[in-house]
Amino acid sequence: MMHTSIQLDAAITAEAMKHADAAMFDSLQQAAFSYFPKASNPRNGLVADTTRQGSPASIAVAGFALSSYPVAVEHGWIERDAAVQACLSCMRFFWNSDQTGGPEATGYQGFYFHFLDMETGVRVWQSELSLIDTALLIAGMLTAATYFDASTPSEVELRELADRLYRRVNWRWAQYDGATVAQGWKPECGFLHYGWEGYSEAILLYALGLGSPTHPFTAPSFEAWTVTYQWENLYGYDFLYAGPLFIHQFSHAWIDFRGIRDRFMREKRSDYFENSRRATYVQREYAIRNPHSFIGYADNCWGLSAGEGPTAEPRLIGGQQQPFFGYAARGVPYGPDDGTIAGPSITASLVFAPEIALPAMRNLFATGAPHQGEALRSSGINASFNATDASWISAGEFGLDQGMTVLMIENYRSGLLWELGRQSRILQTGLRRAGFKGGWL
Repeated sequence: MMHTSIQLDAAITAEAMKHADAAMFDSLQQAAFSYFPKASNPRNGLVADTTRQGSPASIAVAGFALSSYPVAVEHGWIERDAAVQACLSCMRFFWNSDQTGGPEATGYQGFYFHFLDMETGVRVWQSELSLIDTALLIAGMLTAATYFDASTPSEVELRELADRLYRRVNWRWAQYDGATVAQGWKPECGFLHYGWEGYSEAILLYALGLGSPTHPFTAPSFEAWTVTYQWENLYGYDFLYAGPLFIHQFSHAWIDFRGIRDRFMREKRSDYFENSRRATYVQREYAIRNPHSFIGYADNCWGLSAGEGPTAEPRLIGGQQQPFFGYAARGVPYGPDDGTIAGPSITASLVFAPEIALPAMRNLFATGAPHQGEALRSSGINASFNATDASWISAGEFGLDQGMTVLMIENYRSGLLWELGRQSRILQTGLRRAGFKGGWL
């Protein structure tokens, strides 16, 4: 009888945990989605980069917003027609935007400047015409177009706009030096003098660029990129190296890489999904070892990525002077590292390694970050925190973080974004041209 009782208690505990996790997911996703209606200009569909006063619009955040509306409709957080109108507002603006490429234009060659004025939509901060941020925007447009498949005039217009906007992008123009793909361009100086080197979130960019029926990247472009990859063994894990976690996550919001392989991954007998799983474990192991003796790092508190951090004066930690880096792409294990944890990077790891990401999420959600006091905002797990620097917590909310929270939790729960991506002939074509085979392809 005692054995039966123990089994029953365990079952009750497991069921209670399942319900608690579902409630946590609901809370995090809905709060994260609320960023987009709150931070959008309803007149043009542009979405602020952050909630901070005077923040410009970010074209990447607009892409995450467009991708999040289908999730919100599925969960009943917004009416379908309202979601369609929000998407249409954004797409109409970009279709009609100034594409002359001037210093105060919105874009050029179908691409867009990274940051735009929230009211006028013109370029701000002398930002670059950004390939990767345009790709994130286009991914959102195509996601919305795949989901909103009704024959109503509004949804028909939405799909037509997404198709025209995608076909307008002159991906080939961005190959300024043979097979090399540029990272960006400025009207003042032309193409930026560096391309894509080493594994990065650009895998989505290449898939979209190769899939174009009008101005695609050339076939050798993807191979030219993969030859710059860095394969490493860290803490016993063989994987394709990139230090910050977001690199292992962003493209996976839209593309289901499980079981599909390009030439590089076939040679390594792996795939990009498994690679992200290993990268997640490397991050956790680094936090456990905590080579710089930062406060709070543990098996349930890890996650170094790009984002804001403290700008405090250097201080003595673990016998060494430790600088703080402000905004930086923090990475494992080679740094930079100043004790700053990116909470959303844990949430976005959920699909790859739930067995370690869930305990970390529960820890942050239930108690706040270690030694932080309250580390949760209305938007969910806070953007970043640093227990070493007097319990520093980033101020405001960040659109990219909110978007990844909505999309990656949804992929874990239902696989909705992955299913929409698998339905996309554009992504199918682009992945095949990049050499991917197997699995759902």
